Amino acid sequence: MARAAVVLQARMGSTRLPGKVLASLAGRSILAHCIDRLCARSGLPVIVATTVLPEDDRVATEAARLGASVYRGPVDDVLTRYVQAADQWNVTHLIRATADNPAVDLDAPARTIAILLRTGVDHVVEHGLPIGAAVEAVAVDALRRASELATDPFDREHVTPLIRRDERFTALPALPPAQVRHPRLRLTIDTAADLAFVRRVFAYARETSGEPTALVHLIAAATRVHLMRRAAGGALDAR
Repeated sequence: MARAAVVLQARMGSTRLPGKVLASLAGRSILAHCIDRLCARSGLPVIVATTVLPEDDRVATEAARLGASVYRGPVDDVLTRYVQAADQWNVTHLIRATADNPAVDLDAPARTIAILLRTGVDHVVEHGLPIGAAVEAVAVDALRRASELATDPFDREHVTPLIRRDERFTALPALPPAQVRHPRLRLTIDTAADLAFVRRVFAYARETSGEPTALVHLIAAATRVHLMRRAAGGALDAR
């Protein structure tokens, strides 16, 4: 019997913007926004997969405060961290998400997991969403097989590249609804400039606790921020 969950990877040790997962956005941590948006319409439980490093005690504490389950595993071998987290909770299919994407599409988890379960493929991802708005749906059995096969550190750090490129796996691309297709818009947070931009987007969208804003409205807010910056002759934060 299928048992699905969201596994959200998060840690403090970002190279470009350390501690970003707990940075404040519209009065809440970025991690809080991610957790809320991932389960708001999917109804799936969220497991925050962080590392065993002492610096990630804060991530584990915040995740538990927000009602998520927590798994702590390897620092760089994120593929193993995912497999172990799935095994801990007997998960058969999961949504892979990352905690630098506080504007993830509210409906993406349900859409992609439904395709995964209906088709029986190993992996599903939607193409065309803003950068930072998509998730991956993946069968845990495929993650286990990838873990046995992967020797390149890149594949172990980024979890799914082997599944997406190797003919021994079945990876299915999908299209999201037309109204949220905006592939050139950047809503992920990798740098301080990204964080400043997303803060402005959420401010214009009036994101409030308990009321996650639909992606279509975040896209509209981002467009407004772009237009205002362009009118002021400033550089764009999103690319």
